[in-house]
Order: sequence, then C-alpha cells, then structure tokens
Amino acid sequence: MIARFLGLLGIGWCLGFAAFMLMLPRPLEGNTTDAIVVPTGGPGRIDRGIALLRDGQARRMLVTGVAPGVRPIDLARTYKTPRALFTCCIDLGADAVDTRSNAEETVRWVRAHRYTSVRLVTADWHLPRAKMELIAALGPGVVVLGDGVPTSDPRLATLVNEYNKLILRRIALWVGFGS
Repeated sequence: MIARFLGLLGIGWCLGFAAFMLMLPRPLEGNTTDAIVVPTGGPGRIDRGIALLRDGQARRMLVTGVAPGVRPIDLARTYKTPRALFTCCIDLGADAVDTRSNAEETVRWVRAHRYTSVRLVTADWHLPRAKMELIAALGPGVVVLGDGVPTSDPRLATLVNEYNKLILRRIALWVGFGS
C-alpha cells in the first residue's frame, strides 16, 4: 500500500515536472500595465523591463532585491540607459533577499503608488512561483501579468529545485502558512 502510494506520488511529480517544463511562460507582448516589477537575480530581466518601459508598456518600474549601495546611476551605466529614465520612472528596492520578500517589497511599492495592474518580469522558470507569491501578497484588486524572460539552457538541477519550491510553496499557501 505504501509502495503504491509512493509510486503514484513519484509518477505525479514526474508528470507535473514535465508540464512545468513544457509550459514555461513566454514574453508577454502588447499588454500595457500601470507598472513593471523586475526581481534581480538573472540575465535579461532588467534589460526586458527597461525595453518595456521605453516602449510605453507601463509608467513606472520597480527593480526589487537590488544589492545595498547600488545607485540608480550605477544601473543606468550598466544598462546604457539615460539617467533621466531612472530619475523619472525607475525605483530601486533594496529590502528583498528572496522571492517572498520581493513580493512583500513590491506590495508596499504598488500600494504607495495605487497601481491596479503590474507586469512581473522574471526568468521563465522562476515566473510561476514569483507570480504566485506576488498574487498571494497583493490579494484581490491588483492584476498581475507574467512576462517570462527566456533563459538559455537552464540547468536541470535549477529546474528541479524551482519546481520543488513551487510545489512546497503552493501547499504552504493552501494551508494558510505565510500568506
């Protein structure tokens, strides 16, 4: 009986992982939101956010999880972006250290600006969990759109780890832990 249960659990995990890998979110095109939120941590995220901001897809952008001491001028130089864009339209958040605290930092920023729609820009493999965390933290009243930044050949270990985190966090939210 226990062996069957563990076998079914293993098969379920494998099927879920396959679905997770096959349905990685793509870049979102043609949707305008009030704001863009970009958690740090991977290549292409900030570039994508800046490009969307320049294209008028949002009014303002938050880069959450920035290392302490990083200044807007530092990012402007790194991403070859006019300082004026950072001055007018890009905020840096340095309080977050992980996906949950990215969501908490974003909630404070969204509420301070009274936004009702947000585009979350992060790595395609990270987007399902990051979006789930942000939606849980924001609650009703704010629309969250996911914009997956394709990553070139993520390691299998990274994908397995992220899938396991997604499952565990979803269960935790279902039972009311950390919501």
